[in-house]
Amino acid sequence: MTRKADPATTRLPATAGELPAFTPVPRKSKRHDGWTEERQQRFIEALASTGSVKAAARAVDMSAEGAYHLRRQPGAESFAAAWQAALDHGVQRIEDVAMERALNGVEVPVYSYGKLVGSRTAYNDRLLMFMLRNRAPERFANGKSDLKGLNAVGKMEKRRLKKKWRRKWEKEQARKTGRKHLSAPEARKVIDAKLEELRQRVLARKGMEWCTLSPETREAYRHYETLRARDLGRDFKMPSHLPDEATIAEEREEEERRIREARERAQREAPPTLPPPGYIYPKPKPEPDDGPRVRRLKDDTWR
Repeated sequence: MTRKADPATTRLPATAGELPAFTPVPRKSKRHDGWTEERQQRFIEALASTGSVKAAARAVDMSAEGAYHLRRQPGAESFAAAWQAALDHGVQRIEDVAMERALNGVEVPVYSYGKLVGSRTAYNDRLLMFMLRNRAPERFANGKSDLKGLNAVGKMEKRRLKKKWRRKWEKEQARKTGRKHLSAPEARKVIDAKLEELRQRVLARKGMEWCTLSPETREAYRHYETLRARDLGRDFKMPSHLPDEATIAEEREEEERRIREARERAQREAPPTLPPPGYIYPKPKPEPDDGPRVRRLKDDTWR
Protein backbone atom coordinates (compact mmCIF):
# COMPACT_ATOMS: atom_id res chain seq x y z
CA MET A 1 0.00 0.00 0.00
CA THR A 2 1.19 3.50 -0.70
CA ARG A 3 1.49 6.12 2.00
CA LYS A 4 -1.03 8.93 1.87
CA ALA A 5 0.38 12.38 1.32
CA ASP A 6 0.49 14.73 4.29
CA PRO A 7 -2.33 17.32 3.98
CA ALA A 8 0.20 19.99 4.94
CA THR A 9 2.13 19.39 1.71
CA THR A 10 -0.96 19.93 -0.41
CA ARG A 11 -1.62 23.43 0.95
CA LEU A 12 0.14 26.55 -0.16
CA PRO A 13 2.11 28.38 2.52
CA ALA A 14 0.54 31.46 4.04
CA THR A 15 1.69 34.74 2.52
CA ALA A 16 3.26 37.46 4.60
CA GLY A 17 0.26 39.75 4.15
CA GLU A 18 -2.09 37.18 5.68
CA LEU A 19 -0.16 36.97 8.94
CA PRO A 20 -0.46 39.45 11.81
CA ALA A 21 2.61 41.47 12.79
CA PHE A 22 3.96 40.65 16.22
CA THR A 23 6.88 41.36 18.51
CA PRO A 24 9.12 38.31 18.99
CA VAL A 25 9.60 37.00 22.51
CA PRO A 26 12.83 38.44 23.94
CA ARG A 27 15.47 35.83 24.80
CA LYS A 28 18.27 36.12 27.35
CA SER A 29 20.84 34.57 25.05
CA LYS A 30 20.84 34.36 21.26
CA ARG A 31 21.56 30.80 20.19
CA HIS A 32 21.57 29.58 16.62
CA ASP A 33 19.57 26.48 17.64
CA GLY A 34 17.13 28.38 19.91
CA TRP A 35 14.00 30.40 19.36
CA THR A 36 15.47 33.23 17.34
CA GLU A 37 13.31 36.00 15.90
CA GLU A 38 13.53 34.44 12.45
CA ARG A 39 12.54 31.02 13.78
CA GLN A 40 9.58 32.52 15.65
CA GLN A 41 8.43 34.21 12.45
CA ARG A 42 8.73 30.99 10.46
CA PHE A 43 6.89 29.10 13.22
CA ILE A 44 3.93 31.48 12.96
CA GLU A 45 3.95 31.11 9.16
CA ALA A 46 4.02 27.31 9.42
CA LEU A 47 1.24 27.37 12.03
CA ALA A 48 -0.91 29.44 9.68
CA SER A 49 -0.19 26.98 6.85
CA THR A 50 -0.74 23.71 8.73
CA GLY A 51 -3.04 24.57 11.62
CA SER A 52 -1.03 22.18 13.81
CA VAL A 53 1.40 23.23 16.54
CA LYS A 54 3.33 19.98 16.31
CA ALA A 55 3.70 20.23 12.51
CA ALA A 56 4.72 23.90 12.73
CA ALA A 57 7.35 23.13 15.40
CA ARG A 58 8.70 20.27 13.30
CA ALA A 59 8.94 22.63 10.30
CA VAL A 60 11.38 24.86 12.25
CA ASP A 61 13.29 21.93 13.83
CA MET A 62 11.87 22.58 17.29
CA SER A 63 9.58 20.68 19.65
CA ALA A 64 5.95 21.43 20.40
CA GLU A 65 6.74 21.50 24.13
CA GLY A 66 9.36 24.19 23.50
CA ALA A 67 6.80 26.25 21.58
CA TYR A 68 4.32 26.11 24.44
CA HIS A 69 7.10 26.98 26.89
CA LEU A 70 8.02 30.00 24.77
CA ARG A 71 4.43 31.23 24.78
CA ARG A 72 4.37 31.18 28.60
CA GLN A 73 7.47 33.39 28.94
CA PRO A 74 7.26 37.06 30.03
CA GLY A 75 6.78 39.42 27.10
CA ALA A 76 5.10 36.78 24.93
CA GLU A 77 1.73 38.54 24.75
CA SER A 78 2.19 39.65 21.13
CA PHE A 79 3.55 36.23 20.17
CA ALA A 80 0.53 34.51 21.82
CA ALA A 81 -1.89 36.78 19.94
CA ALA A 82 -0.15 36.03 16.63
CA TRP A 83 -0.21 32.32 17.56
CA GLN A 84 -4.00 32.39 17.99
CA ALA A 85 -4.54 34.36 14.80
CA ALA A 86 -2.31 32.01 12.82
CA LEU A 87 -4.07 28.98 14.31
CA ASP A 88 -7.47 30.36 13.28
CA HIS A 89 -6.09 31.04 9.82
CA GLY A 90 -4.70 27.52 9.63
CA VAL A 91 -8.01 25.98 10.68
CA GLN A 92 -9.74 28.00 7.98
CA ARG A 93 -7.29 26.69 5.39
CA ILE A 94 -7.91 23.13 6.63
CA GLU A 95 -11.64 23.68 6.16
CA ASP A 96 -10.99 24.87 2.61
CA VAL A 97 -8.97 21.75 1.84
CA ALA A 98 -11.70 19.55 3.41
CA MET A 99 -14.33 21.27 1.27
CA GLU A 100 -12.17 20.77 -1.82
CA ARG A 101 -11.83 17.06 -1.07
CA ALA A 102 -15.54 16.74 -0.35
CA LEU A 103 -16.46 18.31 -3.68
CA ASN A 104 -13.80 16.91 -6.02
CA GLY A 105 -12.88 13.71 -4.14
CA VAL A 106 -9.43 12.18 -3.80
CA GLU A 107 -7.51 9.80 -6.00
CA VAL A 108 -7.36 6.29 -4.53
CA PRO A 109 -5.07 3.62 -6.07
CA VAL A 110 -6.70 0.43 -7.33
CA TYR A 111 -4.85 -2.89 -6.90
CA SER A 112 -5.55 -6.23 -8.50
CA TYR A 113 -3.72 -9.34 -7.23
CA GLY A 114 -1.16 -7.10 -5.50
CA LYS A 115 -0.43 -4.98 -8.60
CA LEU A 116 -1.34 -1.36 -9.18
CA VAL A 117 -3.74 -1.27 -12.12
CA GLY A 118 -5.03 2.29 -11.91
CA SER A 119 -6.82 4.75 -9.66
CA ARG A 120 -10.29 6.00 -9.00
CA THR A 121 -11.83 9.10 -7.48
CA ALA A 122 -13.40 8.51 -4.05
CA TYR A 123 -16.01 10.89 -2.67
CA ASN A 124 -16.85 11.27 1.01
CA ASP A 125 -20.52 12.19 1.38
CA ARG A 126 -20.32 12.36 5.18
CA LEU A 127 -17.50 14.90 4.97
CA LEU A 128 -19.53 16.95 2.50
CA MET A 129 -22.59 16.98 4.78
CA PHE A 130 -20.42 17.93 7.75
CA MET A 131 -18.98 20.91 5.89
CA LEU A 132 -22.39 22.03 4.62
CA ARG A 133 -23.99 21.82 8.07
CA ASN A 134 -21.25 23.92 9.64
CA ARG A 135 -20.88 26.48 6.86
CA ALA A 136 -24.60 26.89 6.11
CA PRO A 137 -26.51 25.63 9.17
CA GLU A 138 -29.62 27.67 8.30
CA ARG A 139 -30.04 25.64 5.11
CA PHE A 140 -28.68 22.17 5.91
CA ALA A 141 -29.10 21.74 9.69
CA ASN A 142 -32.51 23.29 10.40
CA GLY A 143 -30.87 26.41 11.75
CA LYS A 144 -28.69 24.48 14.22
CA SER A 145 -24.98 24.05 13.84
CA ASP A 146 -23.30 20.77 14.70
CA LEU A 147 -22.10 20.78 18.31
CA LYS A 148 -19.02 18.77 17.37
CA GLY A 149 -18.02 21.46 14.90
CA LEU A 150 -18.13 24.24 17.51
CA ASN A 151 -15.12 25.48 19.37
CA ALA A 152 -14.94 25.88 23.15
CA VAL A 153 -16.56 29.32 23.09
CA GLY A 154 -19.40 28.09 20.89
CA LYS A 155 -20.06 25.10 23.16
CA MET A 156 -20.06 27.32 26.24
CA GLU A 157 -22.51 29.72 24.59
CA LYS A 158 -24.77 26.84 23.66
CA ARG A 159 -24.76 25.54 27.24
CA ARG A 160 -25.60 29.03 28.51
CA LEU A 161 -28.53 29.35 26.13
CA LYS A 162 -29.73 25.87 27.09
CA LYS A 163 -29.78 26.84 30.77
CA LYS A 164 -31.62 30.05 29.89
CA TRP A 165 -34.24 28.16 27.91
CA ARG A 166 -34.56 25.66 30.76
CA ARG A 167 -35.30 28.42 33.27
CA LYS A 168 -37.85 29.95 30.91
CA TRP A 169 -39.56 26.58 30.41
CA GLU A 170 -39.72 25.98 34.18
CA LYS A 171 -41.35 29.38 34.74
CA GLU A 172 -43.88 28.64 32.02
CA GLN A 173 -44.71 25.25 33.54
CA ALA A 174 -45.06 26.80 36.99
CA ARG A 175 -47.46 29.40 35.58
CA LYS A 176 -49.58 26.73 33.86
CA THR A 177 -49.74 24.29 36.75
CA GLY A 178 -49.94 26.90 39.50
CA ARG A 179 -47.04 25.33 41.39
CA LYS A 180 -44.11 27.49 42.33
CA HIS A 181 -40.66 26.31 41.30
CA LEU A 182 -38.74 25.41 44.44
CA SER A 183 -35.43 27.02 45.16
CA ALA A 184 -32.38 25.01 46.14
CA PRO A 185 -32.90 25.34 49.96
CA GLU A 186 -36.61 24.54 49.65
CA ALA A 187 -35.95 21.52 47.45
CA ARG A 188 -33.33 20.35 49.96
CA LYS A 189 -35.87 20.58 52.80
CA VAL A 190 -38.43 18.56 50.83
CA ILE A 191 -35.83 15.90 50.04
CA ASP A 192 -34.70 15.74 53.68
CA ALA A 193 -38.32 15.33 54.82
CA LYS A 194 -38.89 12.47 52.37
CA LEU A 195 -35.66 10.78 53.45
CA GLU A 196 -36.64 11.08 57.12
CA GLU A 197 -40.04 9.58 56.34
CA LEU A 198 -38.38 6.70 54.52
CA ARG A 199 -35.98 6.21 57.44
CA GLN A 200 -38.85 6.02 59.94
CA ARG A 201 -40.64 3.46 57.76
CA VAL A 202 -37.52 1.29 57.59
CA LEU A 203 -37.04 1.47 61.38
CA ALA A 204 -40.68 0.55 61.94
CA ARG A 205 -40.36 -2.43 59.63
CA LYS A 206 -37.22 -3.60 61.44
CA GLY A 207 -39.03 -3.22 64.78
CA MET A 208 -41.91 -5.38 63.55
CA GLU A 209 -39.48 -8.04 62.32
CA TRP A 210 -37.77 -7.96 65.73
CA CYS A 211 -41.08 -8.63 67.49
CA THR A 212 -41.79 -11.65 65.27
CA LEU A 213 -38.58 -13.38 66.41
CA SER A 214 -38.64 -15.91 69.21
CA PRO A 215 -37.38 -14.91 72.67
CA GLU A 216 -34.42 -17.32 72.27
CA THR A 217 -33.37 -15.60 69.03
CA ARG A 218 -33.62 -12.14 70.57
CA GLU A 219 -31.63 -13.23 73.60
CA ALA A 220 -28.96 -14.80 71.36
CA TYR A 221 -28.66 -11.54 69.42
CA ARG A 222 -28.23 -9.50 72.61
CA HIS A 223 -25.62 -11.95 73.89
CA TYR A 224 -23.72 -11.76 70.56
CA GLU A 225 -23.72 -7.96 70.51
CA THR A 226 -22.60 -7.84 74.14
CA LEU A 227 -19.64 -10.14 73.49
CA ARG A 228 -18.75 -8.28 70.31
CA ALA A 229 -18.75 -4.92 72.10
CA ARG A 230 -16.61 -6.41 74.90
CA ASP A 231 -14.04 -7.71 72.41
CA LEU A 232 -13.91 -4.37 70.62
CA GLY A 233 -13.63 -2.44 73.86
CA ARG A 234 -16.77 -0.37 73.63
CA ASP A 235 -20.16 -0.14 75.30
CA PHE A 236 -23.19 -1.91 73.88
CA LYS A 237 -26.62 -0.35 73.75
CA MET A 238 -29.65 -1.80 72.01
CA PRO A 239 -30.97 0.33 69.14
CA SER A 240 -33.88 2.54 70.10
CA HIS A 241 -36.13 1.14 67.37
CA LEU A 242 -35.92 -2.39 68.85
CA PRO A 243 -38.39 -2.77 71.79
CA ASP A 244 -37.46 -4.66 74.96
CA GLU A 245 -39.14 -7.84 76.21
CA ALA A 246 -41.55 -6.00 78.52
CA THR A 247 -42.79 -3.80 75.69
CA ILE A 248 -43.16 -6.81 73.38
CA ALA A 249 -45.18 -8.66 76.06
CA GLU A 250 -47.49 -5.66 76.60
CA GLU A 251 -48.03 -5.30 72.87
CA ARG A 252 -48.87 -9.00 72.52
CA GLU A 253 -51.34 -8.85 75.42
CA GLU A 254 -52.96 -5.79 73.89
CA GLU A 255 -53.16 -7.51 70.49
CA GLU A 256 -54.68 -10.66 72.01
CA ARG A 257 -57.23 -8.53 73.89
CA ARG A 258 -58.23 -6.75 70.67
CA ILE A 259 -58.56 -10.09 68.86
CA ARG A 260 -60.68 -11.54 71.68
CA GLU A 261 -62.97 -8.52 71.76
CA ALA A 262 -63.32 -8.58 67.99
CA ARG A 263 -64.22 -12.29 68.07
CA GLU A 264 -66.83 -11.77 70.79
CA ARG A 265 -68.33 -8.82 68.96
CA ALA A 266 -68.52 -10.85 65.76
CA GLN A 267 -70.31 -13.69 67.58
CA ARG A 268 -72.87 -11.27 69.02
CA GLU A 269 -73.54 -9.56 65.72
CA ALA A 270 -73.42 -12.71 63.55
CA PRO A 271 -76.73 -14.01 62.08
CA PRO A 272 -78.18 -17.34 63.39
CA THR A 273 -76.25 -20.28 62.10
CA LEU A 274 -77.43 -23.71 60.90
CA PRO A 275 -78.13 -26.41 63.50
CA PRO A 276 -75.35 -28.88 64.26
CA PRO A 277 -75.16 -32.22 62.47
CA GLY A 278 -77.64 -34.86 63.79
CA TYR A 279 -80.22 -32.35 64.91
CA ILE A 280 -83.79 -33.78 64.71
CA TYR A 281 -86.33 -31.29 63.55
CA PRO A 282 -89.70 -31.40 65.43
CA LYS A 283 -92.68 -32.80 63.54
CA PRO A 284 -95.17 -30.21 62.41
CA LYS A 285 -98.61 -30.30 64.04
CA PRO A 286 -101.46 -31.47 61.77
CA GLU A 287 -103.69 -28.72 60.56
CA PRO A 288 -107.36 -28.91 61.53
CA ASP A 289 -109.69 -30.32 58.84
CA ASP A 290 -112.36 -27.74 58.08
CA GLY A 291 -113.97 -29.82 55.23
CA PRO A 292 -117.47 -31.38 55.23
CA ARG A 293 -118.23 -34.18 57.71
CA VAL A 294 -120.50 -36.10 55.27
CA ARG A 295 -118.84 -38.89 53.31
CA ARG A 296 -120.04 -39.32 49.79
CA LEU A 297 -119.77 -42.14 47.25
CA LYS A 298 -117.84 -39.93 44.84
CA ASP A 299 -115.07 -39.42 47.38
CA ASP A 300 -114.49 -43.17 47.63
CA THR A 301 -114.51 -43.57 43.82
CA TRP A 302 -111.72 -41.04 43.25
CA ARG A 303 -109.61 -42.65 45.89
